[in-house]
Amino acid sequence: MAPPIPHRPEIAPDAPSAARKPVDPRSTRQIFTAGLIQAAPLMLVIVPFAMLFGVVGSDAGLSLAQIMGFSTLVLAGASQFTAVQLINDNVPLVLIFISALAVNLRMAMYSASLVPWYGQAGLRDRALMSFLLVDQTYVLGLAFSEANPDTTLRQRLAYFHGTALPICLGWVVFTYVGVAVGNLIPESWPLDFALPITFLAMIAPMLRTSAHRLAALTAVVVALLLVWMPSGLGLLIASGAGMAVGAWVETRAERSHAVRSEAGT
Repeated sequence: MAPPIPHRPEIAPDAPSAARKPVDPRSTRQIFTAGLIQAAPLMLVIVPFAMLFGVVGSDAGLSLAQIMGFSTLVLAGASQFTAVQLINDNVPLVLIFISALAVNLRMAMYSASLVPWYGQAGLRDRALMSFLLVDQTYVLGLAFSEANPDTTLRQRLAYFHGTALPICLGWVVFTYVGVAVGNLIPESWPLDFALPITFLAMIAPMLRTSAHRLAALTAVVVALLLVWMPSGLGLLIASGAGMAVGAWVETRAERSHAVRSEAGT
């Protein structure tokens, strides 16, 4: 009688090669629910920020349909605020488009960093991800993928969509609430205070290596030096500078490690 064949755990073929481990046993529904739950606390940011956009849009003279069209089709808070401000200042339409796109160019860098985890997704999935990609879904999706390299592509997509449901739907719903009850909100309420604080809380745990920390420090310093630049252009340059420094530090660290390994042998 032939000996029994030992069980070999399934391998996640779509995970980065350095992270090929047994597949996460959770179902896509369970992981979707986990994304939903982990994104829920961020509604403390989405609710006041979305309401603030509804108020700002109304004050700028936009109709309900125009404001809801912004939040439903653009789905990008910083670009929406920029565009409404420029519309209120009677800036030419072409410049409004260019400025809004410049503010949102960071999404291109977000997308590039997600390629190792989601690059093998089909065109439809990637198109939907690009529509739902905002600061919060990016941070949560990347953190989940890095912390769970044994997940399959379907599981990572389920988590991403789980985070996007409350965040993106909440943005649209509470934009409407801001339009509907904006006149009842006291001007002394600082509705925009939660966004920078929460973004820092999301980013800080991800600064695990010297490359991460130096990249963040570089981006902060450059952004402060270029705060005078219009339409978020300084932030875009600061992001590129931070990425360049982080890549340089990580490359040097890898070379140093390789040299030490060779010396040890």
